[in-house]
Amino acid sequence: MTEQAVDTDGVQLSGHAATEGHFLGRARELKELRADIARAGLDTLSGKKAPRARVLLIAGRPGSGRTALAEELVRQVADRYRDGVLRARLGEPDGTPVPVERAARELLGALGLPVPPGAGEEDLSATLREALAERRMLLLLDDAAGADQVDALLPDSPECLVVAVSAGPLTGISDVRPCTLGGLDTKSALELITRYTGSVRITVDPRAAEGLVEACQGHPAALILAGGWLAARSKATVADLAKQMHAETGDDGADTSPLGRVFRLTHDSLPAASARILRLLSLAPAGLVDPHTASALAGCSVDSARTTLDGFVALGLLRVVESPLPQYEVPACLHPLLRAAAESHERPGELQLARARMLERTVRLLQSCRAITETDDPEVRGRLQGMPRALRFPSPRAAADWLRVRRPALLASARLAVADGELDTLARRLMSQLVRAMVAHFGTQGAAPDLYGVHQLVLDVAERRDLPREKAAALLNLADVDARTGRTADALVRYRAALDAGREANDPYATGRAMESVGGAHQELGDYERAADWFGRALAQRLARDERADAARLYGRIATAQTYAGRYGEAQRGWRAAAAGHRKNGDLGAYARALSELARVQEYAGRPEESLRTCQEAVEWARRAQDVRLQAALQLRLADTLEHLGDPAAALLHRGAAERILGEEAPDSDPGLEHRANTCEIRSTPAED
Repeated sequence: MTEQAVDTDGVQLSGHAATEGHFLGRARELKELRADIARAGLDTLSGKKAPRARVLLIAGRPGSGRTALAEELVRQVADRYRDGVLRARLGEPDGTPVPVERAARELLGALGLPVPPGAGEEDLSATLREALAERRMLLLLDDAAGADQVDALLPDSPECLVVAVSAGPLTGISDVRPCTLGGLDTKSALELITRYTGSVRITVDPRAAEGLVEACQGHPAALILAGGWLAARSKATVADLAKQMHAETGDDGADTSPLGRVFRLTHDSLPAASARILRLLSLAPAGLVDPHTASALAGCSVDSARTTLDGFVALGLLRVVESPLPQYEVPACLHPLLRAAAESHERPGELQLARARMLERTVRLLQSCRAITETDDPEVRGRLQGMPRALRFPSPRAAADWLRVRRPALLASARLAVADGELDTLARRLMSQLVRAMVAHFGTQGAAPDLYGVHQLVLDVAERRDLPREKAAALLNLADVDARTGRTADALVRYRAALDAGREANDPYATGRAMESVGGAHQELGDYERAADWFGRALAQRLARDERADAARLYGRIATAQTYAGRYGEAQRGWRAAAAGHRKNGDLGAYARALSELARVQEYAGRPEESLRTCQEAVEWARRAQDVRLQAALQLRLADTLEHLGDPAAALLHRGAAERILGEEAPDSDPGLEHRANTCEIRSTPAED
């Protein structure tokens, strides 16, 4: 596979068509931009300290080389910014602005900072500004749709520099330094074409070459396609191409810009199968293509698709993305041309069928990606072996690498599938497999920031298709993340909505889980009476369904809420019921933990002798359950109780026993132990009810 560093807007090249990649032209613009960095701003001239980072704007049409100029500027001045360079793309290939929340999330991820799942735009923007406040960094914000996007990401630190790339002005941001791009100068334009054609065809007819540059209006993306067209036709002259471009008028309202004309010449000269693949690339999510995507869109083999994609790279129609796996990107300036070509040459039904094939292939790849982590299961192993070889991954590491590389495209694929609205069944399967694969490889916590958005998409489809069961599941998943990240009030609203959806679907699991979660949210908000009430409702449902393990657990949750409320009598009854349930179910570890909590409440209630006896019983059951951590914690609790009762010698013996159980490791080093020990911390100490 040839390596190519073609900018999305196409000026900087290396690889197949060039022996050496370096930037072309724009010397005047670069000089002005570098001077603007050092020039005093309006705040400095007025005697004030600059409150925010300076913004340099590179404005131009897509394909004008604006991104390449920004990258070259960044390369030249990056050493001035000790904390490095951050990059974010603020526009989708189809021109849709990227939400600020998503851009801020990506930038925080690039900084290696934790990103709270489900956090809103304002919170993420504030977190980003806080992270950049003490840093000296350079931000490249590419393809900005407007000033609002840039302003939300603008660092407050004057030590930072922002280079923004946009089609027009950023009205509303003060002291912006604009640099508007036109075409390349003739010398640079000729050199760009020469990289594809070689020097002979340019030097033998310099006037025709200059005429071709004039026909392309010095537009870098058009010059690249012109060079690729000539490189593919060794017998064609530069004059031939210039004549064809002048003759290309663009019938039926087609794009008559230089880029539009040379694109149509390139497209029309391709073999029919290749031209169809090229048109269908307009459907690629986020403009990212791999051989599987092209294969599924066109209905051809993976090897054939990769060969075709490499041919497009040589023609300047695609660029290679630096990645451990073969991946390509459709230049943003070509996306509207590809879409127009697809709409004019393909029937709507054929385009929808291509989308469906692409989604189906993605679903199967995600199934394979997850299955490779479960090969201990003979049934899963058999299903995996039954898949075509092209869809199988050689190892879990290879599957994880694929998932990581394709992550932006997979998330974009889910968003596009849901937005389409006509392929909801495939969209639901895609999102289900995406969640499972990401959890299998990255873990629930690691995948949470991405999966929050996926659950929102699931909710959108469930509401649109009136699927109450899926709506309840999505609401529960979203609420769980809200609860874990401190947005308890939001979580409570979603848990109540999930309860309504679960009742509508007659889904006892969703209903019971929602009721219990509503209770948990009330407990977190400090409303212990409501918490105990909702836990009681969930308990009644579990008892009615004879779900004994869950019922025993809910007795414990009710007791916990009563303990927080200081109602120690009811809490003791709850823990006794929980202990009895766990013992009847044969769960010795849970029985020991319930006795442990009962002993704690007895101590809170001022009954140290009862607490001592209960705790001794809990120690014995923890030993039978072989729960070493709990046994050690109970020994320490016994020591504390004995000290309160005035027996320090016995307390010392129990502390020594705990140390012997754990060896040199301190009991508090176990997070699970610490959590259990603080389950019922004292919140208030009223008299026993």
